Amino acid sequence: MADKHEESEDNRSKNTPSEREQRAQLQLATLGPHGELELPSVTIDGYSLELREDGEFIGDTASRTAFRKMLQAWREVFTDIAGKDPLGAKPTQDIGKHRLDEWLEKDGPAAAAIRAAQEDYALQLSHVVQRFLKEKSWKGVKRVIVGGGFHQSEVGEGAIERAAELLAADKVAVELRTLHHHADEGGLIGWVHLAPTALLQSYDAILAVDIGGTNARCGIVLTHLHKTPDMSRAEVVRRDKWSHAGDEPKRDELVEGIAAMLEQLLEYAEKKGIRVAPFIGVACPGLICEDGSIAGGTQNLPGNWESTRFHLPRDLAERLPTISGGRTQVCLHNDAVVQGLSELPFTQDVKRWAVLTVGTGLGNASYTNREPTLD
Repeated sequence: MADKHEESEDNRSKNTPSEREQRAQLQLATLGPHGELELPSVTIDGYSLELREDGEFIGDTASRTAFRKMLQAWREVFTDIAGKDPLGAKPTQDIGKHRLDEWLEKDGPAAAAIRAAQEDYALQLSHVVQRFLKEKSWKGVKRVIVGGGFHQSEVGEGAIERAAELLAADKVAVELRTLHHHADEGGLIGWVHLAPTALLQSYDAILAVDIGGTNARCGIVLTHLHKTPDMSRAEVVRRDKWSHAGDEPKRDELVEGIAAMLEQLLEYAEKKGIRVAPFIGVACPGLICEDGSIAGGTQNLPGNWESTRFHLPRDLAERLPTISGGRTQVCLHNDAVVQGLSELPFTQDVKRWAVLTVGTGLGNASYTNREPTLD
């Protein structure tokens, strides 16, 4: 990732301050709109609900971090029983999900510890879903999509399936499903439903960004708008991922690195003849204000993202060149909202639905599909 930072600095050093200022003024004229809740085909009823229970954010009890804590607890239990650690010497947080899947396929104390943690997590996820269903913005939700990377493993998928069984046993009339798209792509693809359709008509793709507490993802999203007007075939044709948590960047260094990733994607698009719209969608945790500021919920990101002196869309726009020779529209929205919107073409059989994104924290959003209007 250091190379990306260096490349970005080299590129920007070629510009004089006056040139950079002119470029920024050109782009800042088209920042936003941010955090839109009323879209042509769906209403975003609520997101980033911070519900508390016993003094703790309830979402934190069903996050990926929470599962690791559950696994650690059972690991210690089985170590005490057998006198030997079933998962070896590596710390729980450093064991990859593929290794956990391998253990799960075999009989033995490792598989037993993992299954016990799965059951604990399923119980907690079931409880969290029921708790959210009591909220006004979740009333009438009939389907909950579980996103994030947790479900892309046998361990995670099994835990979610078990949670669905528990909900059914409790006679909770809600369906639990997992995200259609890869976890690294859902938070990018969702932007095709937020970008102006009139703008998309003239281009092949958009640039999208998904910033999380552990990873930052950037990608080129082909809309396939003319083949499928509902954009059910939208796809990421090129993406880059920075697992920034291990690098511990400062806030501005993270923004700088994202800008460098986007510049590389633009270079790729130009080489491949992909017409990229002058639009960048940026998803991140927190409450997104209409002016593009962030009001809260960014505790898992490095530094202060809620400062009045920090404006993510503006700061990113200042670091980027123009796209397709025009003014670039930079839009900001909540990451769970955007990931949920990637499911929009596949939720037309229900009126009310929601998403929970299992990551460093637990993102949430709820939606109501709008009736189509007659021309």
